[in-house]
Amino acid sequence: MSTTVVSIEGGDFRVNGQPTYAGRSWRGNRIEGLLLNSRMVQGVFDDLNPATRSQWDYHDGPWDPDRNTDVFVAAMPEWHGHGLAAFTLNLQGGSPRGYSKEQPWHNSAFDADGSLRNDYRLRTERILDAADALGMVVILGLFYFGQDERLRDEAAVVRAVDEAVDWLVDRQDRHVLVEVANECDINDCAFEGNFRYEHAVLAPPREAELVEHVQRRSAGRLDTPAGRLLASTSYRGGGRLQPGLARLADFVLLHGNGLDEPRHLVELIDHARAVDGYHGQPIVVNEDDHFDFDRDDNHFGTALSRRASWGLFDYRFPGEGFEEGYQSVPTDWSIGSERKRGFFRQLRAVTGGNPTVNA
Repeated sequence: MSTTVVSIEGGDFRVNGQPTYAGRSWRGNRIEGLLLNSRMVQGVFDDLNPATRSQWDYHDGPWDPDRNTDVFVAAMPEWHGHGLAAFTLNLQGGSPRGYSKEQPWHNSAFDADGSLRNDYRLRTERILDAADALGMVVILGLFYFGQDERLRDEAAVVRAVDEAVDWLVDRQDRHVLVEVANECDINDCAFEGNFRYEHAVLAPPREAELVEHVQRRSAGRLDTPAGRLLASTSYRGGGRLQPGLARLADFVLLHGNGLDEPRHLVELIDHARAVDGYHGQPIVVNEDDHFDFDRDDNHFGTALSRRASWGLFDYRFPGEGFEEGYQSVPTDWSIGSERKRGFFRQLRAVTGGNPTVNA
């Protein structure tokens, strides 16, 4: 059983009964109760496709998923020390290229029938246990577009959800928030119905079904104030919250990718609060590839001005070195580049480096 317990009360995140960043304000904005985070989805990455696996080799040896997780865990105390309260991990990762239409690699914690693979489970448990020891919250994603087709059919998707929920509940991982699918509404073109998820249950208009499924399956089985797992699903960059999810989600996950100006992020956040069915849940931006940490009007500060949590999405741009990008593989999990340092500098300035009562 985890000693760290995440809960939501009055729109604030709490850890072990106390609000995150207790008593903290920054530039007139109340920081207490927010969940400042970073997208670190490749912590359990592997590639089961032998034709593409060598793309991720280290400069000094072949790709090694256990080495990747080891380095991830070793870096976590430094992130936490700068004030990081949470990070997003995903059982199907994210694009190791940052953005990519085709994804021939095979990175999935689930077999075709939806059963949970033991190797992924063990790596994930190492990260969950390390987060618990630090008092950190894990936003655990289950599915990623481009990899959900690794599951045979909708029944396999449901089985995967059931196995993940039962595993987390059996372990009493009370510091985990569930993100069912990353960017449920992602599409290939302007035609709104052309969603990239192969299984319709993961995409609109059915995006709320599995969120409710997580809530019901875990109900009464977790020793937390809610008595169950807290769950949501996220929208693509600029994707807008819909009423069905607004009524059911325990928290709202928005992405800032593709929003060229901070005012557009303001509009996205304000729209979510005005949606029919929204009832005061905390709003968390858990993916945003806008940096400009030396500017007063960057997306990080803009989100805080609208009482929304914010999370970094950092990937390696073409021609950049190994030290860049938390989503690119192989990953340097240290705070080893100026872009990463810029984020963590602002994070420490905002938070004072004290995210939770366990810090």
